[in-house]
Parts: sequence; structure tokens; C-alpha cells
Amino acid sequence: MEPANHFTVLRRYWRLLAGCTLAALVVGWLLTPAGATVDNAKWECKVAITPVAGAGDTVRADQVLSYAQGADVAAAAAKALGIADTAEVIARRTVTADSPQMLTIATTGPTRQSCSDLATAYSSAIIKGYSDESARSAAETIKKLQAQADAQQQQLNEIQAQFNRSSAADQPKLQPKLTAANTSLTTTLTTISKLANSAQTDAIQQWGSIDARQGSGNLLSSPSRGVRLGLAVALGLALGVVAALMLSRMDTRLRSRNAVEEAFNLPVIGEVPHLSRRQRRVREPLVRARPSDPAAEAYRSLRSTLLLTGPDSLARPAGGDDRDPARTVSRRLAEPAPVVLVASGSSRDGRTITIANLAAALAETGREVLVLDCDFRHPQLHAHLGVGDGPGMAELLSGERLGELDDLVRPTNVAGVSLITGGNTTAYPAALVLRAGEVLRRARRHADVILVDTSPLLHANDAYDLVQHADAVLVTVRSGNVTPEQADRVAELLSRTGVPVAGVALLGTYGPSGRRRRAPAGGIGTNGTNGTAGRNGPPAAAPARPAGPAAERGAERPGELGGGRTTPSWARRPPEDDGGGPGEPALLREAEER
Repeated sequence: MEPANHFTVLRRYWRLLAGCTLAALVVGWLLTPAGATVDNAKWECKVAITPVAGAGDTVRADQVLSYAQGADVAAAAAKALGIADTAEVIARRTVTADSPQMLTIATTGPTRQSCSDLATAYSSAIIKGYSDESARSAAETIKKLQAQADAQQQQLNEIQAQFNRSSAADQPKLQPKLTAANTSLTTTLTTISKLANSAQTDAIQQWGSIDARQGSGNLLSSPSRGVRLGLAVALGLALGVVAALMLSRMDTRLRSRNAVEEAFNLPVIGEVPHLSRRQRRVREPLVRARPSDPAAEAYRSLRSTLLLTGPDSLARPAGGDDRDPARTVSRRLAEPAPVVLVASGSSRDGRTITIANLAAALAETGREVLVLDCDFRHPQLHAHLGVGDGPGMAELLSGERLGELDDLVRPTNVAGVSLITGGNTTAYPAALVLRAGEVLRRARRHADVILVDTSPLLHANDAYDLVQHADAVLVTVRSGNVTPEQADRVAELLSRTGVPVAGVALLGTYGPSGRRRRAPAGGIGTNGTNGTAGRNGPPAAAPARPAGPAAERGAERPGELGGGRTTPSWARRPPEDDGGGPGEPALLREAEER
């Protein structure tokens, strides 16, 4: 994927990025302690503590470690450094037992001197405190042993007196007791002497000098709330980017021009950029409301391409400054207006807004445009063209007001564009299109171009019944709204009708959506129609379709051209006398008399 496409994906999934970032920010806020915090290590110092010579048997490493991790030592070190907060000292030191005969104290600090001072103060506090604790413990032990020695001395004196009073024959029997009592007393006095000597010296000592080095400045271990929140935002954004790219890989919906052309087997003849929320709130065509907007220029480009790829009657120059009603009526009777059906596969494909803007763009060329709203399920064209709701196509097709076509044609807020609204109907929409041929035949005499809106092809049968009366079909697709399977189904339905498809209008793109693929000779013609003849050359070969019953039925349709292609509908349309209604010759004579 190119870098530009990556940015397009991130722009598409901006809500996911914002959600991941916000979630990480909330988690970071909850996990960060509030209140005063400690500036974490830029320097690290280590100092080792071992028992003094001769005290290895009396000093236990686990006791020293437990004492070093206590609050008394931290309080003593904080007092020596003049720090009021003992928690700060505890946060900046770590005591571990590297071996049974050695403890290691690691301290951190923003500067080398502060780190070294803390290590020195903590080492001194441990040595002095543990030595004092050992001295107190030794004094208590000596006191107990002294009482024991006094008892043993008294016992020895008693045995000695008994030994002296006994006869020579009894003295050998008392000798073992006298020896044992003397040995016990000697042992106790020796222990007392050792304890007295050890109590006068330190039990542990510092081993070597302080090892100081510059720390790595690990931000992950910093308790600073600002740093943690910054890291949380970066982590959440990174997770959002990864999730967006993964979702983009799994998303098979059509978004680029190349993907749309491949799925529909039709050329993309217009790309309309994504409209902002402010632009979508405009309730009139952008071509009229904001003529210089890039989206308006895109609709004008779509208009120009449609004029080149559509039927010959659509590409004829407009009437110009000729305002003679007789000439206008005569021209429209001789050359009926082409009907362009704008269809889509599913809802929300921008079909209605495309018709409104395309009508405004066609009106800029001097053509009179009549828009027919045949979307009886969700009619919305009247809102885009500034026309109030009222009787329209529903009444016309149901036969209620068949003779009043002129009365139902209503002007819009765009000069040169007229509209017949969807109307108010309670009938089943599919039943209304049965008389569409008669209504469209009469509507051809009221404008230069007829644009027809209808229901989505995959949601209703209305469009499939109307497309047979059209001269060309324009398919609208909104980027990211159609899957390849849906596109293939739409292309299959349109291929069965025999009506040429001018191409696809791709809406909602973010910049260029792909590099156009050149069709080989004999493929899709430059006029953009699917298997229709070019305007100035021989017919182009139709794209290959899978063989099947549908293909066989298509081959049996009358009016085929060579190669299995169906003749365009405007080429099969009967001559003028078939297009004249009961009142149209009289209308022509009346115009000529005037």
C-alpha cells in the first residue's frame, strides 16, 4: 500500500483513532498517582554491605534485609539529608540481597551528588541502626546469660563443697558432676565474653566505594503524570493505527476507481470528492449553491463525460437563443429528449444528490432538464430542488391525473430544471411503473433531457422495470458502501436489459482513487458504454459474461447487433409517429399558427 493510501485509510478510520487515544488517555489518568511525585533517576548509585570480620556467624542476611527495608532506616536517612517526606526516600532506593553475606543498596536521583548522598546516608543509617539493634539484642542476651552463669556458679560451688566433704571412696563418683558443672559455667562465660566484645563494634560494614553511573532515563518508570499521559496517548494512537490498517485489509467494500471498474466491469466516468458535513447540509445543488467548489467541478466533469458517452441525442447542441415555441415544439417532436436513468445498487449511494447536481450542470449548457422522481419508497428530490411536496409521478402512473402532465411539471430553484415529484401514493410502488412507458413518452416532449430517479436495484424491482424505457443508465456508487458481490449482481441485472450503461459515478472519494487502466482494443469503448457502439466507429466488443440461461435469453432479444450485443434503445426506438400523443399534432399546429 502506498503512503498516500495509508493516510486515506487513517482519515477514513479517524473515529477509531480518536477512540483508542481517548481510551488510553483515560487508563493512563486512572493509573497515574495524583499529588506530589518524584523526579525519577538520571543517576544511579550502588553500595554493598557485608558483616564485619568475625561476625559472619552472628549476622543473618534476611534479618539485615528486613531491617534495611523498614521505615525506621528511611526516616533516619531522610533526617540526615534534611528531607521532610520519607516516602520520597523510599521511592528512590532499592535494597536487595545479592548473596547470603552481601546486601546491595541502589539509589536514584536527578544529579550524581544527590544520588551519592542518598546512598551514603542510607548505608550509614543501615550500619548504625543495625549495629545499635545488635548491641541492644546482645545486652539483653548477656543479661540472661549472666543470670544463667550465676546459677551455674552456685551449682558448681555446691558440688565442690559436697566433693570436699566426701570420703576418698565417694569422690570418684562426684568428679563427673563437678567437671560438667565447671564446663557449663566456662561455656556460658565464654559466650558472654564474645557477646560483650561484639557489642562494642559494628556488626556490618560498607564494602568498597559507591558505584555511581548515569541512568538511562527510562520514561516508562517515571511516576510523572504528564509523562505517563503522553506515553498513553502515543500508545493509544499506535494501537489505533494498527487496528485501522487491519480493518482496512479485511474490508472488501469498493473504495478505489480500479476496484469499482473491476467489480462492475464498467468505466468510472466521474469521481466526486467526499462532502463535509457542512456541504451535506446544503439543501440545494452544490453546482448552483457553490459553483467553485471541487465537488461542483466534479459534477460538471461528470456531465461532460456523460454527454460524450451517452446517446447521440444527448450530445446534440442545446436550442441556444431560439425562444420560438413553434420551433421548440417541432424540434422536440422530431427529436424526442433522451431519458437517462440514474440507478444504484443499494441505498445511500448518492443517487438523488447526483441527479440534482447533474440536472443543474446540464442546465448550465442551455438545456431544459426535466427530472422525474420515481423513487416511490423514499422520494427526496423535491427537498434538494426546493419544491414542495404534492401530486406527481404516483398520481400520473396510477392513472388519477394522466391527462394533466403539464400541470404536474413544477419549476425548481435551479433555472432550466423542472421536476415532477414522487407524489402521494398508497398503492404498492411496483404496480405504478407498469404505465411508465406512456408517461416517459409524453415527458420527452417537455424538455431536452430527462433524468429519472428510482429505487435501488438490489432493494426493489422498480428500477428494473423502468430501465427498459431509458436510453442510457448512469450507476452511482458511494465509496465504501458496496461490496464486490453486490456490484457483480448490479452489473448482471443491467446487462440483461440491453440498455447501454454510460458508466459509474464514484462518490465520496478522498483524492485520486487509483490509476486508470487502459482498456485493450475490442474492450470497453471510449464512449464508456458496456458493449455499445462508439459514436464515430464500429461497435466495440462487449465484455465477456459467464455463459448461462441469462446469456441465452439475452441472445434471443430482437434487434441484436453482431457479436451478441444488443442494439441501443435509442437506435431501436420507432419513428416520430410512435412518439406523438393524441394532443401533440394539435399542439404543433397551434404553435405554428402563433
